Amino acid sequence: MAEYRNLQPEEITKLEAQGCYCANWSDILVRDGFNPSFIRHTNFSGKNRLGTFNREFNFPGGVVKHAGISYATIHNTNIGNNVYISQVRNQIANYNIGNNVVIENVDALTTEGESTFGNGQKVAVLNEAGGREVPIFNELSAHTAYLMAFYRHRPALIEKLTGMVEQYCHNIKSDRGTVAENAKIINSRTILNVNIGPGATVEGIYRLVNGTINSSMEHPSYFGPGVIAEDFIATSGAEVTDATLISKCFIGQGCSLGKHYSAENSVFFANCQGFHGEACSIFAGPYTVSHHKSTLLIAGYYSFLNAGSGSNQSNHMYKLGPVHQGVVERGSKTTSDSYLLWPAKIGPFSLVMGRHYRNPDTSNFPFSYLIENHDESYLAPGVNLRSVGTMRDARKWPGRDKRKDSHQLDFITFNLLSPYSVEKMIKGKHTLQTLKKTSGITSEYFMYNSVKIEDKALDRGINMYNIGILKFLGNGLLKKLEKGDFQNIKEIQDTLKPDTEEGSGDWVDMAGLVVPKEEVILLIEKIESGVLNAFDDLQAIYKKWHQNYYSWVWNWSVKIFREEMGIDLKNIEKEALLDFINQWKNAVVSLDEMMLTDARKEFTLKAQTGFGMDGEDDVRHTDFEQVRGAFEKHPAVRDIFDHIEKKQQLATQIREKINQI
Repeated sequence: MAEYRNLQPEEITKLEAQGCYCANWSDILVRDGFNPSFIRHTNFSGKNRLGTFNREFNFPGGVVKHAGISYATIHNTNIGNNVYISQVRNQIANYNIGNNVVIENVDALTTEGESTFGNGQKVAVLNEAGGREVPIFNELSAHTAYLMAFYRHRPALIEKLTGMVEQYCHNIKSDRGTVAENAKIINSRTILNVNIGPGATVEGIYRLVNGTINSSMEHPSYFGPGVIAEDFIATSGAEVTDATLISKCFIGQGCSLGKHYSAENSVFFANCQGFHGEACSIFAGPYTVSHHKSTLLIAGYYSFLNAGSGSNQSNHMYKLGPVHQGVVERGSKTTSDSYLLWPAKIGPFSLVMGRHYRNPDTSNFPFSYLIENHDESYLAPGVNLRSVGTMRDARKWPGRDKRKDSHQLDFITFNLLSPYSVEKMIKGKHTLQTLKKTSGITSEYFMYNSVKIEDKALDRGINMYNIGILKFLGNGLLKKLEKGDFQNIKEIQDTLKPDTEEGSGDWVDMAGLVVPKEEVILLIEKIESGVLNAFDDLQAIYKKWHQNYYSWVWNWSVKIFREEMGIDLKNIEKEALLDFINQWKNAVVSLDEMMLTDARKEFTLKAQTGFGMDGEDDVRHTDFEQVRGAFEKHPAVRDIFDHIEKKQQLATQIREKINQI
């Protein structure tokens, strides 16, 4: 039995009686089971294939509509089974339409000539004038984009990766677009050279040109009212709506852009959010968030960023044009009306407050405050370690992962303390110690990379970094000892030995994935030599890196124990081990107590200003507690109390275990 057949004479007669027209009915093929009753007032041209129409669709308001085609012009299009098409004002031309698709009240759905549907479009990230272009494609991950943008000093790598993208584009190039199964296109205007994935909804858009809306039934994508997008790729779970403007952009899995957001020449990776503001030539790593009007992110690299209202940057100084760039490393925040003059580089988990004109580089001072004071930039190193907000952010990110697709493009390391951030703490501590030594202990402030560090801030920074390093190393050590049942110190020493030397060198943050730099270099060499030439293989390596994280972390930690703490774990004695565990417990508890002090500021009399509108102090206190809750009952505060108790119990448990040997 043939899959498709020609129309029967009686079917043609019925179609013509129902207002349908075709210059050559023999160009239309239909599946067995085709019923012409559900095709009305439709013009056909070119070669078309039609499926069966055997189901009904439920529309809002309880309206039920039967599959079929009405009031449309169809040209060179294959239409699957149980499709509903109605009110197409211009045409559907050169498309493959999957099963169970709904297309209603649409101006035009057209493919013109051969197209790659946004794949291969070069996006000028970081430098508006070019030089770091990332060619986007359906399977682009944050980590591959990182290599393309930041490893320009390896031209052979860029050439190989670009060639792989070109081959990918060649393989998918087509003169027919696709609307995949279960997709919906309703109340929309012009759609030109756009592929639409399974389960996606396109509703009320104004114009889509040269793009792909990837989607999955696990996590459908949504393009909503008023959107104008051109030269773009969106991935599964992406949501773009509310008159957002997109030009030359990649929109990653679980990303949301809306409320009149504007973005051009930018890439957004997993779980980014952009509302109200503007992005221009940015590399937005996972969890880059901008929610406010007048917020401009431009020519920068970010990840896990929270951009305050009115935050902005300048990427040129009116000399050679917009050629400067900036880096704000993972987990940082910019306060309202903050400003950075590029070039600048901000260390991870930092707070930027005020306006900074002197191109600061604080990359080796993580967990810091960068504050403006009388037009000068002041740095308070390490103080963000004690912020309850930093702890809250670290705990909320995994829970806010919106990705539901089993095929995930980006691999994310959520850990607040990692070899990447701790390595910077170590460098920061050494730098502060050197500054104090070279400038003299009587100095009131110290200058470093265009920022001022006051003497008290310097001493406090050294102390905070010591606590952070101790906490990180102890966390790994106690995890190693927690499940073991040891008979003697030799068994403990064997347990603490590193598995291999892998990961013991420097680490990098590849747009969300924290990994040993040596592994990145090995990968690059494989790509340059042609040993690795497929993006699926790249993704498999990223996945392996993600799985190996904790094993590599311990290898690195063993080295840091030796170099920074003076402890050789393979020969550590019982008393030294007990002493370190006690130091770790004190560090963890002291840091948690600092966070409690920080959290308590949110419950002071000053914080209650504006509560109890029409009453005195007792009303104000009651109103505040009803709205904000009591200090001891706040979830974040309870978490800290619980954390202190658990860590104290863990320290006691491990000490008892060691004392028994």
